Amino acid sequence: MADRSVGSVNRTDRLYAIVEELRAAAPRRRSARALADRYEVSVRTIERDIGALQQAGVPIYADVGRHGGYALDKNMSLPPLNFTPAEAVAVAVALSRMRGAPFEDAGASALRKIVAAMSERDAGAARTLAAQVRVLEQAAAPLAVSSIAPMVERAVTTRRILRLEYKDRDGRGTHRDVEPIALISGKAGWYLAAWCRLREGVRCFRLDRIMDAELTPYPAEARDFEAFTPTLPDLIARAPSL
Repeated sequence: MADRSVGSVNRTDRLYAIVEELRAAAPRRRSARALADRYEVSVRTIERDIGALQQAGVPIYADVGRHGGYALDKNMSLPPLNFTPAEAVAVAVALSRMRGAPFEDAGASALRKIVAAMSERDAGAARTLAAQVRVLEQAAAPLAVSSIAPMVERAVTTRRILRLEYKDRDGRGTHRDVEPIALISGKAGWYLAAWCRLREGVRCFRLDRIMDAELTPYPAEARDFEAFTPTLPDLIARAPSL
């Protein structure tokens, strides 16, 4: 969810973007140098832009000094939003599927505003949860809705052991307890990457093959997603037969 440079834009668009940047950051300040770097213009240009906005009646205040910067009147800033960490991550996942599509930059800007307006605790929780979600490939077709998905989401979010009834592509069923590691979007749909206590190893379970799930009260061991990343594509390829 990190910021990125927006590239050169015309002055009208830049003036609007500066106001939105200050609105999202309020009551924190943005320095002229940070704004200049972001919009790829000179500090002097930013100072002229801020002056023009102030003359137009936008309540931007300058705080001079080494740690000074520009701030928007809090009355014009967004109030704290009631987005949950899971809701913010859902927006991020949807936006990840827009790479190269119209409104990609607008979507990224909207996500920055959502995160900036969240409480520090919820924003931190959203970043932690986002690190447990990967979109490896676009689905070849619209994904079927899984009634199990909310239960799996809670297991990943709360790091609790999940008891599954799982059916492979040949219709063979197994019952197993798994320790959730991450949610992954692959070509065939969504998968749960988890430590399988039955197989004593990491496995990827297609959500549409989970017939039933029970969230247990038992905590799952914290496992580093990145440690398993190289093996996940192979595990996903084998998932239908697990």
